[in-house]
Amino acid sequence: MQQQFLQIHPKDNVLVALQDLNAGQTIIFGATSFFLPHTVKAKHKFALQTITKGAIVYMYGTIVGKATQNIAQGAAITVENVVHASSAYGVSREPWTFTPPDISKFKNATFNGYHRADGKVGTANYWLIIPLVFCENRNVEVLKKALLQPLGYRSSATDIIATDILVNLYKKQASKQELEEASILKPKTPEKEERVFPNVDGIKFLTHDGGCGGIRQDSDTLCELLAGYITNPNVAGATVLSLGCQNAQIPILEKAIAARDKNFKKPIFFLEQQKGGSEKQFIENAVKQTFLGLIEANKTTRKPAKLEHLTLGLECGGSDGFSGISANPTLGHVSDMLVTLGAKTVLAEFPELNGVEQELIHRCDQQEDAEKFAHLMRTYAKHAEAVGSGFENNPSPGNIKDGLITDAMKSAGAAKKGGSSKIMAVLDYTQPITKKGLNLLCTPGNDVESTTGLAGSGCTIICFTTGLGTPTGNPIAPTIKIASNSSLSQRMADIIDFNTGAVVEGTASIQEKGEELLAYIIAVASGEKIPNAVRLGQDDFIPWKRGISL
Repeated sequence: MQQQFLQIHPKDNVLVALQDLNAGQTIIFGATSFFLPHTVKAKHKFALQTITKGAIVYMYGTIVGKATQNIAQGAAITVENVVHASSAYGVSREPWTFTPPDISKFKNATFNGYHRADGKVGTANYWLIIPLVFCENRNVEVLKKALLQPLGYRSSATDIIATDILVNLYKKQASKQELEEASILKPKTPEKEERVFPNVDGIKFLTHDGGCGGIRQDSDTLCELLAGYITNPNVAGATVLSLGCQNAQIPILEKAIAARDKNFKKPIFFLEQQKGGSEKQFIENAVKQTFLGLIEANKTTRKPAKLEHLTLGLECGGSDGFSGISANPTLGHVSDMLVTLGAKTVLAEFPELNGVEQELIHRCDQQEDAEKFAHLMRTYAKHAEAVGSGFENNPSPGNIKDGLITDAMKSAGAAKKGGSSKIMAVLDYTQPITKKGLNLLCTPGNDVESTTGLAGSGCTIICFTTGLGTPTGNPIAPTIKIASNSSLSQRMADIIDFNTGAVVEGTASIQEKGEELLAYIIAVASGEKIPNAVRLGQDDFIPWKRGISL
């Protein structure tokens, strides 16, 4: 029989409903017994004892809110009776002990990756086409049409609707009901790709709305981000389109590339439109240069590499009340295993670390990183407050509807993606990942801005946990979607890759699902399995302009 509710930490004064609990149902917890005054939906929390007005609400053993009114024993925790509250923190550290997990199953494991001249190993082999300014976006779209299909990079994933059926019905004067009831989904057919360059996994196009018009810091940051993409081991080379007069100048990008890799050897082509010639000639030259680059990129093949060469991004989005119980702790166990194996893992989304700062500070290996993390968090919070917002506004309506009432509650569960290992480095946005072990990277909680930043700092694969479902992906870092519950995994099977619902259902442990997930990650890193985000072409790319984004 599935467990009906859960106390996550002995200090918690709320319980989590693991399934719908009916009004009047008897709750027996230890020596305590009480009736539920109202129905409590699965994923939501209810009071273990009476919580008086002004009292602190604890979950995961930490402060997640404050009662705005008396909350009866058994009553559900809602936005009507609890507001955001979080623990204060300082930069003093206490000793942190990390107990490495059992890695015996993976000690000698390898993945088949693309070895680069700088010693890094990619999980994919992509060519990039990048505009330095939004003025070149249209030319990028022209290049996309000119290159993808002729080179064999066609995808049936987006060609799913037969609108001509509606057109024909309309011409026959079909009724509104007939139009609504008509099936316009194309039948699924096996996708066959005959690539001209079989060792190049794809051509990716990083259109954006930056590069000029804003503050110079934004265009400089954009160049740093793009340099991170170009030097990412998943990238074979790039074609860069410049208008010529924009803030994001070619030398700025070149300097950022050199700072990351002094001996940069990948093929890269810079084309500047204002230097002369017609637009057609500009496009023609871009196609020819890209084709020559693809010939070189195709010479690289997959070869075995130790797992220490993986750099795993830890992401969550569309979270629910089960995310912090199943999917996030499972991913945290994977992080701990990879850290023990000598790899790099990266936890981002700083607005979703609100309330767990002190624990993360204790986990910092160096005092300077503890101070840097505190500084980044406080600066971020002040900027949000200066424009009339704050971390407390991070939870979305979907988060709240599915049991994440406050940002501190959401953050306490989100931080579980980082496992329990020591933090070896704290990085600001666009800073490259260089140290083995767990890293913290300052990004917004916005899913796409965060995944964009993770890949820009060097992640070669991203694990993305979700309780509600999301179609987010990344152009260069294969993104694995991990469901917190079985219902989501079944309902959105075309988007979800891995299900941790068994943890909630009590049929599998976090350790078991963690080992299963790591095996899946290795298969993806080797090109043996294709995540749905890659299959569906979910190449989301949104640079953060350092404005307030939660």
